[in-house]
Amino acid sequence: MSASEYKHILRIAGKDIEGGKKLIVALSEIKGVGYNFAQVLIQSLNINPNMRVGLLTENDIREIEQAISNPARAGIPQWYLNRRKNMDDGSNNHMITSDLDFAASNDIEREKLVMSWRGYRHMFGLRVRGQCTRTTGRRGGAVGVKKVKAMPGVAPAAPGAEAAPTPTPAPAAGGGGGGTTNPAPPSKEPAKK
Repeated sequence: MSASEYKHILRIAGKDIEGGKKLIVALSEIKGVGYNFAQVLIQSLNINPNMRVGLLTENDIREIEQAISNPARAGIPQWYLNRRKNMDDGSNNHMITSDLDFAASNDIEREKLVMSWRGYRHMFGLRVRGQCTRTTGRRGGAVGVKKVKAMPGVAPAAPGAEAAPTPTPAPAAGGGGGGTTNPAPPSKEPAKK
């Protein structure tokens, strides 16, 4: 193949792919086409998997796009498809790119609408697939930690250091003046005779 026929960027199934990548890696960049699906797809079309994408002919690209849109016609088994037993019509499909995102969001909205347990978990942003959530999956602020407000004019204490007791003001000298003083607490020692 001449250098003039090499393409630096190709568009396959709505995705721009660099021409220097190997075919399996390049096809797995398309959303909805994984590495294993790309491998089975290439084997069913009898294309060299180590071939660079830029060396593909227009006919090869057309065959790949048709096989991705209708994998059953290319001889790919149904259990390789990512949308089996569709809720609407019971068909087996393989979705890619934005169709896959749209179908997933519709499924989540349907779960919320029928108020299933999965729908509740989606509504509150919790894990849906039975994971333990006691220690992992925490988002947001800390729970159960009380923040101490700083008093104006007092320097904050260093963490781990005990706070020094604050001195109490001494009573004014000279007594009098109508001020009240607290008497000393009674001692517990018996009086000496």
